[in-house]
Amino acid sequence: MATVILVRHGRTTANATGVLAGRAPGVSLDDTGREQAALAADRLASVPVAGVISSPLERCLQTAQFIIDRQAGTPYAPVDSDLTECDYGQWQGRALSDLATEDLWSVVQSQPSAVVFPGGESMAAMQARSVAAIRRHDAAFEAEHGQGAVWVAVSHGDIIKSILADALGMHLDLFQRLNVGPASLSIVRYGPNRPSVYATNTDAGDLSWLSEGIRSADAPVGGGAGHKAP
Repeated sequence: MATVILVRHGRTTANATGVLAGRAPGVSLDDTGREQAALAADRLASVPVAGVISSPLERCLQTAQFIIDRQAGTPYAPVDSDLTECDYGQWQGRALSDLATEDLWSVVQSQPSAVVFPGGESMAAMQARSVAAIRRHDAAFEAEHGQGAVWVAVSHGDIIKSILADALGMHLDLFQRLNVGPASLSIVRYGPNRPSVYATNTDAGDLSWLSEGIRSADAPVGGGAGHKAP
């Protein structure tokens, strides 16, 4: 299959003030977030990506545009609502410090699969629709561009954590063990037998070794020799 680079949006005004933005409109990257997005775009500039799929929320569209602007070509760049933020319902717009006093907070931390946000979405439904979207796009990119295709999905922290948990074979109840920082890059390849996770939560490092894609299907016994930059 193709290879997807999962990119979280850069830091926002809500992140900086400790507010759960959710799907609220008008939440933009702050100065730090724009710098983070530019750095992510610079890291990806050496990788010709077949597409940049984004959540429809402003902070993701802004981050995606940094990536698109640094590409030599003009990648396919649609929006997919299945990659949007979790619907936090009545939690949206509230301070994280206040939410931490809610009984549901401890369930979010220890048993996310049981969480349904009041007036919003369940975390299980969030994972199901985001994983399905990633796998759908991945299959389409492989069909059009071949197994060496590399593409980017720009989304949100909990969305990317749930996608990584699925790729790692982790139960959703364990996904809080993962961290996905602003403008971080994670790399997953969906093979014929299982997904392979090549990186999680990276904010530095050369990615030119991805310029020709990943073509191996089987995991090398003993770990292999790794990838060389072209």
